[in-house]
Amino acid sequence: MATRTDAPTRREQILKEAARLFAERGFHGVGVDEIGAAVGISGPGLYRHFAGKDAMLAELLVGISGQLLTGAKRRLAESDGTPAEEVLDSLIEGHIDFALDDRPLITLHDRELDRLRDSDRKLVRQLQRQYVELWVEILREVHPGLPEPAARSAVHSVFGLLNSTPHLGRPGSLPGRGATAELLHRMAKGAFAAAAA
Repeated sequence: MATRTDAPTRREQILKEAARLFAERGFHGVGVDEIGAAVGISGPGLYRHFAGKDAMLAELLVGISGQLLTGAKRRLAESDGTPAEEVLDSLIEGHIDFALDDRPLITLHDRELDRLRDSDRKLVRQLQRQYVELWVEILREVHPGLPEPAARSAVHSVFGLLNSTPHLGRPGSLPGRGATAELLHRMAKGAFAAAAA
């Protein structure tokens, strides 16, 4: 989802590898030495960047929730005067980018959210609720007759669809990023239209 073109920092490299390893083998199945080896530093060297694995997990899960919300707010801010249908398309595209590019984080969220400290877990949920509400507002502009509870259910359903990407097979087994993104977009729009019918 990031649009940066410069090289990732060491901290970002550590987080990316930690997410991949945690998603593959579970939080408790990975040691700091393995994360360090994946980025070319010693396990103890990780402690210059993070207090421990718990801190990495918190930064990953709180971080992606914050990034999704920030990205959605940015898309809305840039859409001044744009028809609501196009704004909804933009939100869908942004979430599809996340779902295709950050598949390990989806797996990590599904499996490891309960391992976060209460305060971090509450922050993740708060950020997610705000993200959902942005979508609900735009969806109801596109489909004005859609009651708020139905719109919220539709948004959660579409997130379930888009966040199913870790279950679509290995990245190389998908029909191609563009084709997969287009299919997911059509399915999301279809789900919203069905909810409004």
